[in-house]
Amino acid sequence: MRRSALAKKLAWLAATLAAVVTFNFLLFRVLPGDPVQLYARSGHLTPAAAAQLRTLFGLDKPMWEQFWIYVRGLAHGDLGFSLTYGRPVVDIIAERMMNTLLLVGVATVFVVAIGVIMGVVSASRRGSKIDSATVFGSLVLWSMPTFWVGMLLIFGLGVAVKAFPITGISTAGATYSSPMGAPLDVVRHLILPTITLALVDIGQFVLITRSSLVDVLTEDFMTTAKAKGMSKRRMVWRHGMRNAMLPVVTASALYIGLVAGGAIQVETVFSWPGMGELTYQAVTRRDYPVLEACFLVFAVTVIMANFLSDLLYLWLDPRVREA
Repeated sequence: MRRSALAKKLAWLAATLAAVVTFNFLLFRVLPGDPVQLYARSGHLTPAAAAQLRTLFGLDKPMWEQFWIYVRGLAHGDLGFSLTYGRPVVDIIAERMMNTLLLVGVATVFVVAIGVIMGVVSASRRGSKIDSATVFGSLVLWSMPTFWVGMLLIFGLGVAVKAFPITGISTAGATYSSPMGAPLDVVRHLILPTITLALVDIGQFVLITRSSLVDVLTEDFMTTAKAKGMSKRRMVWRHGMRNAMLPVVTASALYIGLVAGGAIQVETVFSWPGMGELTYQAVTRRDYPVLEACFLVFAVTVIMANFLSDLLYLWLDPRVREA
């Protein structure tokens, strides 16, 4: 790929990030309601104390000055100060981010791996009962609400069978007799949220892989490989998948960004202490600095995932490099 094209992509990336930062700032300034007044109405703050809080958080300054302070803070890694936690927002997000990355990372591995394998099996047996059942099952799973699937698993595997814990990331007050006790406890708490994300999201990778591979299998070079006596397994996995991977790569990169926001429902249902639950708590408490930072993290994650998918295109498809 030419340097000019790469520079253009980087310029678009910078412009998109700037637009997201501006929109993220304005969105929470035009919403109705004043978090400081909310606390003042509760009786815990006097009018003088409320005025001091506005001054402390810069809410009494003109909008342009607030924006400049906001951008300058972002440049120094300052995401503001939480109204409810009484701590810097960056510290709160740093704690929660690792839990979300654990959940999203494990779920992504299972979703992509199983979805691609099932998509290949379905495409290589197009028109069979296995293909029809796989497509139907994928459509059904993909249409299910995430929170509903999570609640079904809680009642079925958590409450009725009592096979897995249903809340938190670890057992409260637990003592472990071995060094592996704590990690295994986290794994047990991770199972139900991971299954929830996998069941809902695996269908899109099955359908994307199947559709892309079906198109590739009808190409002339695949017909030639079949005429030469190449085995079906080698033809599908070695030649077919290499040419069918571009849509899968795009979906995988975007999925990593989108599932971070989609995990809000899962983390809320299972009380998983990650970015999703933090966002929900910030909404209910009107903690605008935390909510603003969460939205910014989600948006930047999606943008960067999209940018990385473009770079993966360059590596996988020579035609894109030559464009």
